[in-house]
Amino acid sequence: MEAVGKARKWGNSLGVVLPNEFVRDENIEEGDEVLILKKKPDLRALRGIIKGTKMTGQQFKDEARKSWGD
Repeated sequence: MEAVGKARKWGNSLGVVLPNEFVRDENIEEGDEVLILKKKPDLRALRGIIKGTKMTGQQFKDEARKSWGD
């Protein structure tokens, strides 16, 4: 199961708030270690960047996915 949390300021650090449903479904308790993966970029925000390259949109997406580890 995956969830989207929101990063919030917590003193001099950032904390991630997890949705209650996710916490309940995954039986997460205080003190448990939780693996956080870097968010994936929104490829729509990159629209137009590949203009002038010889790379197709599909090739660009394939290259981007390699860095996601999927």
